[in-house]
Amino acid sequence: MAVPSRLLHARRTGFASSYGIFQEYYSTHDFAGSSNIAVVGACAMGIMYMWIIPMFVLLKWYPRLRVWATPVGLTIMCLSLGLGSLATSITHLVVSQGIMYAIGGGLAWTPILFYIEEWWVTRRGFAYGAVMAGLGLSGAILPIVLQWLLEKYGFRTTLRVCALSFVALNVPVLFVFKPRLPLSQSTQSRSFDMSFWTCSNFLVLQSGSILQGLGYFLPAIYLPTFASSLDASSTESTVTVILLNGAACVGCFCMGAAVDRFDVTYCIGLTALGSSLTVFLLWGLATSLAPLYAFCLLYGALAGSNSSSWSAIMRDTKEKRRGADSGMIFACLSAGKGVANLFSGPLSEALLRAGSWRVGLAYGSGYGSLIVFTGATALLSGWSFAAKRFGLF
Repeated sequence: MAVPSRLLHARRTGFASSYGIFQEYYSTHDFAGSSNIAVVGACAMGIMYMWIIPMFVLLKWYPRLRVWATPVGLTIMCLSLGLGSLATSITHLVVSQGIMYAIGGGLAWTPILFYIEEWWVTRRGFAYGAVMAGLGLSGAILPIVLQWLLEKYGFRTTLRVCALSFVALNVPVLFVFKPRLPLSQSTQSRSFDMSFWTCSNFLVLQSGSILQGLGYFLPAIYLPTFASSLDASSTESTVTVILLNGAACVGCFCMGAAVDRFDVTYCIGLTALGSSLTVFLLWGLATSLAPLYAFCLLYGALAGSNSSSWSAIMRDTKEKRRGADSGMIFACLSAGKGVANLFSGPLSEALLRAGSWRVGLAYGSGYGSLIVFTGATALLSGWSFAAKRFGLF
């Protein structure tokens, strides 16, 4: 079950996580000079994460709809890309490639929350890690294809090709993407126990996830443009996204396995400190591609693994609130990160408008505020480690 889930998750979020390639293209071609280009990518990922809550509620109340959720969601995603190819303004792209794509993606992926609970028990953390790793795997491959298509055919043909490929690649997956138990045996109560919102460990860890989400997606959006400012070619700029997402794939597997064995606050604290240091010491000091590529590898592996810790947060929360639904806990964690991502789009535009700092290296390149914000939020995301040491939960 983990394999088809990973494939579906990869194709759903891998495209959105490669938005940095579109960001660079839109900024220098059809929509050069337009504002809010980053909002398209922020909506695609942010709303997709947020949309899981209403979709989870709907599919729990009406379990017979689960079998239809994925094909309907994929159809909406394909339509959104097709409509996006007709866009003549950034507003059109926000609605199609951003909002509409996110709604379809959230609907397509939500059944996984029910199916993983049926297929995995003892190594559920690894299973979630494998599913999340699909994002990095796809995000490491897609940028090459997208860059070539954009340069050769433009964004309109690229979006249409992506829409058609979604159909061709995902239809076979639908035949193996299914529950383990018959619906009559797997259907549970339609009520929701939301008492986990009074659980201190959930609140602390949720806040850390939100803080991480505020800055996590910014490198994936702006690294290609930043690399271009270092006189990198289009191919060299694309490599930043490939390395970032490829390393995230490895990091998700490692985090998923680690939280099955170790305290989740140790795992989150270590990756938070590590990812923050890579931002300040590698991206902030980068004046050439070599340190920038090193940053992509380390930051992708460390920061990209954060969502794989959610299985342990779910497990620890259920130990204190046994009536809580694991899927709803996951959906709330996802929504928190989605809200943060949604705000990060316009926030990043404001940070870039803040102007250059009067210092050297990357801090004085015009991206200084963005770099500091990313590093600070990465560090603060691990505050659960200190919170547990001081007895807050």
